[in-house]
Amino acid sequence: MNTSALIRPAWTPATIALMVIGFMVFWPLGFAMLAYIIWGDRLDGFKRDVNRATDGIFAGCRRGSDKAARWGHGSARTGNVAFDDWREKELERLAEERRKLDEMLSEFDDYARELRRAKDQDEFDRFMANRNKSTAPTTTGTTKTTGPTTPKRKGSNLLDD
Repeated sequence: MNTSALIRPAWTPATIALMVIGFMVFWPLGFAMLAYIIWGDRLDGFKRDVNRATDGIFAGCRRGSDKAARWGHGSARTGNVAFDDWREKELERLAEERRKLDEMLSEFDDYARELRRAKDQDEFDRFMANRNKSTAPTTTGTTKTTGPTTPKRKGSNLLDD
C-alpha cells in the first residue's frame, strides 16, 4: 500500500478533516470515513479474498461444463470408436442402476411413511381408549335407581338460591 498518499486509512490531518466535514454535511459520510480510517487497511485483503472466491465459483462452473461434455453429456467423442461405444454402454448401465436405486428409495420412503402412519394411528387409538376409560364413570344415558328415592328439597339447587 502506498504510505505517502494524502488519503490513506490512518489518522492523518486530511482524513480527520474529511471525517469532520462528512459528519457536518451528512452523518453517514462521517461514519463511512471513520470506518475507512479504522478498517481501510483491510480492504486490499478483502478485495483479494472476494476476487479469489468469485474466481473459484466460476472456475467450478467451467469445470462442471467441461466434465459434462467430456462424459457423454455433450457431443465430445474421443476418436476411439471402441472406447466410445464401451463408455456409452457403461453410462446407460449406470443410468439404469440409478433409476433402480431411485425406485428403491421411493419404495422405502413410502414404506417408512406408512410405518409412521400406522404407529401414529396406534398411539392415537391407545390415547382415545385411555381417554374413554377415564370418562367412563360418568354416564349420559338414563340412570337406574335401586334404593328408595328421596324427594328433592327446595333450595338444594344452586340456581334456586
